[in-house]
Parts: sequence; C-alpha cells; structure tokens
Amino acid sequence: MLAELKPRKFELRNLDCANCAAKIEKGLNQRKDLENAIVDFATLSLHVKSSNVAQVVAAVADIEPNVEVVAKSEQVGRPEPTEPVQEKLPKRELAGLVVAILLLFSQIYLESWFLHNNLFGLELIIVLSAYLMVGHNVILGAWQTIRRREFFDENVLMVIATTGALAIHAYSEAVGVMVFYKIGELLQNRAVDGSRRSIAALLAARPEKAVVKTSEGFRETVPESVHIGEIILIKPGEKIPLDGEVVSGSSHVGASALTGESVPILVAPGGEVLAGQVNQAAALTVQVTRRFEDSSIAKVMDLVENATARKARTEKFITKFARYYTPAVVLIAAAIAFLPPLLIADASFRTWIYRALVLLVISCPCALVISIPLGYFAGIGLASRRGILVKGSNFIDALAKVKTVVFDKTGTLTEGVFEVSGITAFNGYSEHQVLTFAAAAEAQSNHPIAHSILAAFSQAGLHLESKHISAHENLAGQGVKARYRNQEILVGNDHLLHSKSVGHDRCEFDSTVVHVAVDNQYAGNITIGDQIRSDAKSTVEKLKKNGIGKVVMLTGDNACAAEYVSKQLEIDEFHADLLPEDKVHKFETIQAQNHDGESIAFVGDGINDAPVIARADVGIAMGALGSDAAIETADVVLLQDSPQKVVEAISIAHKTRRIVWQNIGLAFTIKGFFILMGSLGMASMWEAVFADMGTAVLAVFNSARILRIGS
Repeated sequence: MLAELKPRKFELRNLDCANCAAKIEKGLNQRKDLENAIVDFATLSLHVKSSNVAQVVAAVADIEPNVEVVAKSEQVGRPEPTEPVQEKLPKRELAGLVVAILLLFSQIYLESWFLHNNLFGLELIIVLSAYLMVGHNVILGAWQTIRRREFFDENVLMVIATTGALAIHAYSEAVGVMVFYKIGELLQNRAVDGSRRSIAALLAARPEKAVVKTSEGFRETVPESVHIGEIILIKPGEKIPLDGEVVSGSSHVGASALTGESVPILVAPGGEVLAGQVNQAAALTVQVTRRFEDSSIAKVMDLVENATARKARTEKFITKFARYYTPAVVLIAAAIAFLPPLLIADASFRTWIYRALVLLVISCPCALVISIPLGYFAGIGLASRRGILVKGSNFIDALAKVKTVVFDKTGTLTEGVFEVSGITAFNGYSEHQVLTFAAAAEAQSNHPIAHSILAAFSQAGLHLESKHISAHENLAGQGVKARYRNQEILVGNDHLLHSKSVGHDRCEFDSTVVHVAVDNQYAGNITIGDQIRSDAKSTVEKLKKNGIGKVVMLTGDNACAAEYVSKQLEIDEFHADLLPEDKVHKFETIQAQNHDGESIAFVGDGINDAPVIARADVGIAMGALGSDAAIETADVVLLQDSPQKVVEAISIAHKTRRIVWQNIGLAFTIKGFFILMGSLGMASMWEAVFADMGTAVLAVFNSARILRIGS
C-alpha cells in the first residue's frame, strides 16, 4: 500500500541560482513518489506533496548537493523571522578573488614580456592559478552537473567557454570572464537579498511577546503559548499579540500593518482587537478569543508567505522556455564554431571558436528565470502592505485581465449597517404590534436585518416573552416563519408573501422592506435604511477610467432599492430579487458574455456570497479580516471595508505585469543583441559576461521597484 502524500513546506538554504531552483523543481516533479513540487526562488521555499521529510531531503540532494533542505515543522522552537539573513562572502573566497584579480592584471601587463622571453610556462601557471582561485566552485558545480548527465546549466557553460578561451590562448578573457562572473554573481545575490529583505519587512508586524495575567501577577511569554480565555495586558506602544475582546481600558489602536489603513480605531470594553494591531494610547486588558495560529496576523502572514506557491502562467512559460533556450544557443554556438571554417575559405577556427565562446557566456538563463518570480512576489508584497492579500501570482495575472467587475450590494457597495427607518401597519394592527411580531420571528436569527429589528424593538422599550416563541424556521432567500402566542408569523420579502398567497397592496419600494403577516393576513411592513458607502461612487468611476468595461450589481434586495443604488453609483447593469442560487446562475450568464482572455471579478462580503466568489475568475472578499470563510473561499482578500481597494488591487496587478514584461523584454533584447554581435564578431567575452550578469542585476532592481510604487 502506497504511503499517503501530504503537503509539506521546506526552507532551501545555499540556493543562490534561479536556474538551479528551476532544475530542482523539474527534477522533483519527474519523480513518481512526489507530487506538485513548486520551488519559489523569491522566498527560498519548497512546496511539495510527499510521504515523509527524509524523502524530499534525499531527492533535493540528488539534484543539488550543496542545497540544504529544512522542513518548516522541524525548525526547533519558535519559527525564525521571515527576514533573510545577509550572508557575507567568506574571507577565504574574498581573498582568492582579490589575488585572482591581481594575477589577472599582472598577466595582462606582462603579456608582451612573457612572449619576448618565451616564458609561456610561467604565464600559464599565473593564468591557471588565477583561474582556479576564482573558478573552483564553478568547476565543481559543473562536474556535479555532468555527473547527473545534465549539460546545460550556467556552471557547465562557463567552464566550456573559459576552458575554450584557454585553449585558443585567450588567457586574459578566460580569467577575466570567470572573475567578472564571480563578481556579477555576488552583486546579483546582494540585489536578490535586498529584494527579499524589502518584502520580508512586510511581515514585521508579527508580535514577539504576550504579557499574561496569572495568580502570581503578570508573566511574559510568546504568543503561541497563550490559551483561549486567558487575560493579557497590552501597554501603550506595544503590538497586540492575539485576537481578543477588551476587558478593561479604552484606547486607539493602529491597524496599518494588517489593513494598510492609517486612521486609528477607538476600542473600549466589549470591543474586538486583532493580533498585529498596535496599542497607541492607554493600557488594555484583553481576553484571548483565538489561539495565535488562528489569529488574524497568522492568517495574513501565512497568505503572504505562501502566495507565490501558485505560479502565474508567465512564470511557468519562462521556466519551460529556459530549458530549450540554453541548449538551442549551445547548438548555435557549435555551428558557429565549426561550420564557417569548414565551409568558408580562409576562415580561421580560432576566430569562429572565440565567437562561439561569446555565445556560450551570454546564453546563461538566470536573468530570465530570476526576474519573473521576483516581480510577482514584489507585487504581492506591495498589495499586502496596502491591506490586499493576493493568494498567488496567477491571480495577479487574472486581476490584470479583469474587464468586468460584479458587486454584491449589501455590505459591499452599501454600509450593511441596517436601521429601522419606518413602520407601516395595516388591517387594524398597530405599529408596536407589527414590530413585536417581527422581533418574535427574528429573535433567533443572526442576519443584520434581524439585528436592526431587534435593536428598534429594544429602543422602543417593548418586552418580548421568549417562552411564547416556537416553531422557528428559516426560509432560504425569503425570510423566516415562527409561532408567537399561538399565531403563525411570517417575516420576509415580497417573494415570501407571494409564495404564501398573502394579499398586500404594494410590491415595490425604494429601500429595503421587511413584510409582516399574521395567520396569513398582511399586518404591515418595516422599512430598513442602509447607506451607500462614501467611496462607492468614486470606486465605480475609477474602475471605468482604468479600463473596466462593465460594472454590474447583484442583490437579493427588491428591484426598486437596487435601482436607486444603481442610479446613484452609475452602475451599468443590476439584477435584483435574487436568491443565493439565482446569484450564481446570473453571474454565470454575465461570465458567458465575456470575451476570451478577459477575466471577470466578483466582490462580496465573503460569507453569504461564497458560492459566487468561488465561481468567479477572481473572487474578492471585502472587509474579511478574521473571517475564515472569506479567506478560504476568496482569491483576493481585502482587509478593509472599502470598495476602493478593488481599484487598488487591479492597479497593482497592472503595474506588476508591466514590470514583469519589462524584465522579459530587457532580458530578451540584451541577450538577443549580444548573441547577434557575438555571432558577427563584434562583441568580446568581456562584454558578454557584463551583459549576462548585468541583465540579471537590472531585472532584480526593476522588480524591487514595484515595492516603491506609491510609497
């Protein structure tokens, strides 16, 4: 019986080459005992399904022996900070690099003297000493690659190119290329590390300590060890370590680390605080309501850290392209080296072999492979800084292609805070009776409209005897039914009245209306007010300015209320009186009208709208911090109750895609130019190595530029 394969996450150490990361991913996916291997060079992490940890460690060692694999679950004690440690170049390697450079300059300076005195042996000793000092790691890497019967990684290409240069007595180029390759590799690693540091800083909101109240006083510990129900103390200026309810104290808390919102929130006893927020004014005592691993900050951190495990199509294409690109350039180089001397009179083997060696240097695929994932990761990092959690690079692409945005109404375009604004009684009933019947039927409901009715009932000073309420039944998409003092009460929308054949004189209203019937006789209605969000209209306007062709609204509310909101916001199309299943069907109809290559996004509150969010090309849950249902279902989670964040998410996606394609264009243009120049003999090996490593460094810096957009 085959062992069960479980999802596992690993940290990869000593991995300093994007092409090597691609090789590890390819090698792991070729094994039958592993599934869904994804190597993320941006975060130096490996996601894979395996039966055990040792199996993965051994598999990676077979592919890249120098890479250390550490299972996340096996790291001792509290997880290490996500910020990568800047590794300094070992002193011995630095000394070797300096000596190699000095030997290179001495060989160049004394080259004519060696020739004049026939001291070729001494010159060769100096050249080989410099070459081995700086290139021993590259040679070792090439040998390990060849042992695995792989012949097209950057180490092998550099060894072939430089040994070929030695063979044709291009000594200074051979050593110089290896020296500058090493320097370029160092600069590239520093640049990549800088990008990782910028991105990892986004996760700095992780709380480091919690002060727990005990029978002996207050005790400091790590948040992971605190249990639900315990009381913790948060002093002014400290990060709130766990989600909880304020027991005593009143203060302002900043939530910018979680939501990107800089305006502080006032909290008082009974109010909720979230892990990652910062207490700004006065001390608070808080009762813990969730363990740290279930807290808001833990969810945010997990989403950001794992986001790039879902790769965009562009990333997959470039990784696959690099596998064929390098062998193709090697074949072209071989043809350039041998065909012209064989086919063209007076063509020199030395000249054409040198041109072929230039091509080998420029053919290294690292610039292509490294720039794409770093670009997407930076985009995801910028979004998370703004309180927008994008679950994968593939959703960055999908957001950039969105041409239709469909909104839920209640709680998305409107505040979702309901208040009773009017009561109308019919057939001899009083307004108090209508409100009492409605409160009795809604007493066991958690719907926001039910809460507004119960709040109005309480404010009116009326008293409800719960012992007289029985047979409560929720009628999906219509309302509720209950018995109160032996009378059957119906409370709900117009659909409910028609389905129960309750006579009434009016079906359409300009706002949300709850109808009340007693023993199948119409008793009256309650008008519920819900304000349009202040930024809803500007959101619709900005979406249209940013290339969104159609904005649609779906709602279960009545047509008149929906039409009012639609006109106020200048929405292109709306559909009202929809049951939950109707929303899905209507959304699918809209989706079918989209052109190929275009995406459609749905924005909802993440709980009631989960089926439509799951069906959309990009499902967006708004104001979903702390909501498990929203984070599980949605592709993009907006941590603020603001539709404006939808515009921001799409804008970040466009900017990220633009920079990713700039990197691709940069790499292809520079490499293509030097391949052409090298083939024509108009570029030397010096220029080739500058072009190769320079392109990689430029792409990394360009990717990091995403994090500075709008900051």
